[in-house]
Amino acid sequence: MSTVQSIARAFAVLSALADGPIGVTEVAERARLPKSTAARLLSSLAAEGAVEQVQGDTRYRLGGRIVSLAAGVLPTRSLVALAGPLLASLASDVGEAAGLAIPDGFTVHYVDQVDSPHPVGVRDWTGTRLPMHAVSSGLVFLAHMHPTEAERLLAQPLEHLTSRTVADPDAIRERLRRIQLDGYAWTSEEYAEGIASVAAGVADEDGEIIAAVHVHGPAYRFPVAGSERRVGTTVAATAAALGERLRHRSG
Repeated sequence: MSTVQSIARAFAVLSALADGPIGVTEVAERARLPKSTAARLLSSLAAEGAVEQVQGDTRYRLGGRIVSLAAGVLPTRSLVALAGPLLASLASDVGEAAGLAIPDGFTVHYVDQVDSPHPVGVRDWTGTRLPMHAVSSGLVFLAHMHPTEAERLLAQPLEHLTSRTVADPDAIRERLRRIQLDGYAWTSEEYAEGIASVAAGVADEDGEIIAAVHVHGPAYRFPVAGSERRVGTTVAATAAALGERLRHRSG
C-alpha cells in the first residue's frame, strides 16, 4: 500500500467517526474498507491519540489529539491578538513574564509571551512544546480534561525532568483536585531548574478550557513569600477576562 493510499484511508476512518462513536464494522462500512484494514488503521490512529476506544465499550471515537488540533487552528491567531494587552498588563502588575499556551495532545504549546520588566528574566518559550505534567499550564489542562483522557496520560511513564518533577500519578491526581478548587496551578523548578510558574485556564463559550495564561520567573525571587494566593488569583482574573473577550467576539 502506498503512503498516499494509507493517508487517504486514515482520513476516511477519521471522517467515519465524525458523527460520534461507532464500532469497527460500521467504520469499515462508512470508509468502504475491509474490516481488517479498518481495525489496523484504528489501532495505529489510537497509538497516536487521533482516535480512542470508548471506555468499557468496543466503539471508537475521535481522540483528544484530533480535537486539540482542530480547536487550535483557527482561534490561535485571534486568541493571541486578544491576549496581548492583557498579558502586558499582567506582566507589569506581577513583575514577571506572562504568556499564553494551548494544549497540543499531551503537550503544552506556548504561543505568546510578554517579557518581564526586570533586567534579569527568563527565556522566551514561545513556540516550544512541553510535557503537561511538568508545567503549570499543563496541570491546568489536565485538571479540566475529561477524566478518561487525563488517565491516559497518567498511565504512561512520566519523565522526571528535574529532581522536583512530580511524576507519581496519585500525587498528580491530588494536585489536579487542588487546582480545580483553587482555579490556578503552581509549579516550581519542575520542568527547568530555577523557574517557578503559575497558570489559570481560559474558557470558551461552552466552558471548555482551550488555553491557559501563565506567569513565570526566576525561582529565587518568584513568587515573593506569602504572595502565592494573590498572584494566583491575579492570573486567574486575567484568564477570566480573556475568556470573556473571546466569548464576546464569538457572540
